[in-house]
Parts: sequence; C-alpha cells; structure tokens
Amino acid sequence: MKFHQTTQARVKECLLYDEATGIFTWKKRTSRFGNLRIGSVAGSLSPSNGYWVIGFDNLLFMAHRLAWIYVHGEMPPAEIDHINRVRTDNRLSNLRLATRAENGRNCSARKSASGLKGAHLDKGRLGRLRRPWVARITQNGKPLHLGYFATAEEAHAAYVQAARELYGEFARAV
Repeated sequence: MKFHQTTQARVKECLLYDEATGIFTWKKRTSRFGNLRIGSVAGSLSPSNGYWVIGFDNLLFMAHRLAWIYVHGEMPPAEIDHINRVRTDNRLSNLRLATRAENGRNCSARKSASGLKGAHLDKGRLGRLRRPWVARITQNGKPLHLGYFATAEEAHAAYVQAARELYGEFARAV
C-alpha cells in the first residue's frame, strides 16, 4: 500500500489528536461537501483492512500514521505496529516503529489443527509415533524446525521460547 504524504502542520491545522484515546476529531472543515462537523470523530473503519482511516485534502490516510506524524513531526520511516494487535487502537502508547518482518511477528496464529502458534500436526507421523506435533518458527525468512512433541501445548511452548529468544519485544505467543 502506498502511503500518502502530508505535513505535521497540515494535520494539526485540520485535526486534534488525543494521545490517551487515540481518537482524532475535526478541528477545521476540509471540504464544502459531506457532513463533516467540527468536534466530531474523524474517519471511519476501512472494511477492506480493518484499520481506522481518515480522509482529508482528497487523500486517505491511516489514522495510526497520522498519529505518528502528529506527535513526531514526520511520516514514519518504517511500518507502525499496533502492540496489542487491535488495528483501531491508535493510542500513542500502543504504536511502535517496526520493520515488515517485526510487524508480521506480532500477529495472531494462523489456522492450524492446534490453534496454537507454532504448533502443527504432522499427519504423516500421526499413528506411527507418539510425537506427532511439530514446532516451527521463521528466522530470516526461512523455517526453523524446533522438534517433535507429544502434545500441541509442548510444541507451542517450544515455539514461545524460541520466539522470545529470536524476536524479543516483537514475540507474540498467541
């Protein structure tokens, strides 16, 4: 997604940002059209990606990027990660700079038989061995095998330990 550019001065001219709630409100009308009211909440939920978006100056901006420019004075040089994974929670304390890889690590578990991140059922081993669960993690874009386990919980625990060692603050267990 290509991000539109604007300036801190322009954002502050049109919007007020509450760092504690992450909510933007309109400070100034930016168009003669529409039902924009000064003091009302700016933006809406994007049905395509679940982020809060705000349109002004005939451009569409993700609210978390506007929060960053509002506070720090420039568009973020990288991606912004929502620490708690809630895409509409744009409180400054919930936002941090991240690389694409770091942002991807802070995500929910993909669909798997276990429902636990990093734990997958190896159907080829099922019935033959007592350790049908495999734990894997990605390091530098490559899958890293962590071992076979008797239960999904054991495989997940191995994933969690490896994630903390490899990913640090961006490790997400669930």
